[in-house]
Amino acid sequence: MPAVLGLNFHHDTSAALIVDGRLYAAEEERWSGVKHNHPTRKGTLTSPTRALQWCLEAAGLEPQDIDAVWAASMRPNPAAGWWLTAERDELATLLPAPLGEHLRLLSHHTAHVLSGYLLSAHDHAAGLVIDAGGSSLGSDFGPGRERITGYDLRPDRIDRLHQGMPTVVPSPGGPRRVHSSLGHFYRNLARRVITPGDEPEGSMMALAAFGDPQRYGAQIRELVQLGDEGDVRITHPWGSADGSTPLLLDGRAWSTDNAAAQAEHKRADLAAAVQEVFAESVTHVARHLQRLSGASALVFSGGCALNSHLNGQLAADSGFDTLFVAPAPHDAGTSVGAALYGWHYQLGQPRLPVPTDAAWGPAPGVLPPTAVPAGYRALTGLGPRLASAVAALLAEHRIVGWVQGQLEFGPRALGHRSILAHPGHAATRDRLNAIKQRASYRPFAPAVLAEHAAEWFMSEGDPFMNRVARVRRCRAERIAAVTHHDGTARVQSVAADHQGLHDLLQHFRDRTGLPLVLNTSFNRKGAPILRTSEQAVTAAADLGLDALAVGDTVLLANHVPDPHAATAETR
Repeated sequence: MPAVLGLNFHHDTSAALIVDGRLYAAEEERWSGVKHNHPTRKGTLTSPTRALQWCLEAAGLEPQDIDAVWAASMRPNPAAGWWLTAERDELATLLPAPLGEHLRLLSHHTAHVLSGYLLSAHDHAAGLVIDAGGSSLGSDFGPGRERITGYDLRPDRIDRLHQGMPTVVPSPGGPRRVHSSLGHFYRNLARRVITPGDEPEGSMMALAAFGDPQRYGAQIRELVQLGDEGDVRITHPWGSADGSTPLLLDGRAWSTDNAAAQAEHKRADLAAAVQEVFAESVTHVARHLQRLSGASALVFSGGCALNSHLNGQLAADSGFDTLFVAPAPHDAGTSVGAALYGWHYQLGQPRLPVPTDAAWGPAPGVLPPTAVPAGYRALTGLGPRLASAVAALLAEHRIVGWVQGQLEFGPRALGHRSILAHPGHAATRDRLNAIKQRASYRPFAPAVLAEHAAEWFMSEGDPFMNRVARVRRCRAERIAAVTHHDGTARVQSVAADHQGLHDLLQHFRDRTGLPLVLNTSFNRKGAPILRTSEQAVTAAADLGLDALAVGDTVLLANHVPDPHAATAETR
């Protein structure tokens, strides 16, 4: 029974274990309660202790049962030559024996791309990874790191075809390295557009739908030069981590501490311009990869692959027939890619099936009989009637917490730790944004029966909510709560084997004629998606949800009538 462990020790700390063809994966933030599991001090490494412990316990294994341990490298220094050995030794000390003795490293971007490719079922694919930064590139470029990497991917080899490199330019103080990270570019501009307290990148992507990209388009294009052979050059300091340089537009300085002072329509216009230039730049690289590789499929990963509007554009304009976005393209997904590398390339095991869900984590646990908060009552023992009861609540425009099955892996709730609502009224979107303390312009995603997606959207979504699709114009008014200002929606397609959500959607369609619901993550502002049934009860009460479904129990707020009063066992 082969067993391979993959780990990520940096932000978005995570563990993934493949045993006999089954994947277990979890993020440390779900135990620590710190979103992204950011260390308290920059540069500090963190072991995914509780996520790793859960993986081993769930698989019934001890550390000595593991055949191989792989992790993604991301230390920028020391550079070149001996850096892999030094980092490996550093990380090994964070693991119990004998796991540390087995630890080996692969590059950060390679782990990213394999978290998509080895789950895609494509034999030949081009791979593209774009993020803020990954592994060290070597001493010739000092602190240079992976920023934009292109691959030719096949079952028996991994070839790098394209690598974004820093440019060395003269300066009065000596040679200066200019980095061209599209991840840093987008983040830097987002921090000058989005007010503090809101997540910058995701909020800017949402705000862009309300803006005119022409207002600032020329100025933003001056910051990014697209050259031959997929080259991208970003004017210093916008392609590197920068927290202080003001952006000068219209005679005003846009900085990280005065975004709130800028008019919202101007912030929307700048967001639109940045989103457009960003998407053009990524598409430019993707087209180059298509020419180099001749592949018909593109696998996309890295932090920039969380930009669902970009992914929709890539699917349409990159020149590839197929786009596969890694199920978890953020850094936590590198543990999955590392485990898949060991499983397939080291141990020679067959590739895992293409997933239609990412329910790779722990179950929520049984709801204790005493866990009914003030203001709620419990309907217990619903069993197969649960989906029908919750569909009835949703049809009455109630907002319901939904905690079913194993925890999803990744930054988006996929119907296991979700808040669900009727998609038909814009007022529901406004109420939910208030509940979750989000900016009013941020949209919510639809979870739709995969077999009915084409009836409502112009292009397919995916099971992991990783790309937008245009809502069919004749349908938009019926699903106003999940249709964004630009007529798009970030679509989660729900397959028949989804644990619970597919059945609920069928019941909801029978009642309303709508094969989709609004789906958003079950968490408080600034906190990770919750993990356990006890956490769900506390959060539901704190957020003021109308109901909570956990296992075969529904907790109803006292103001909400019983959906199935005649058949539910009430306690």
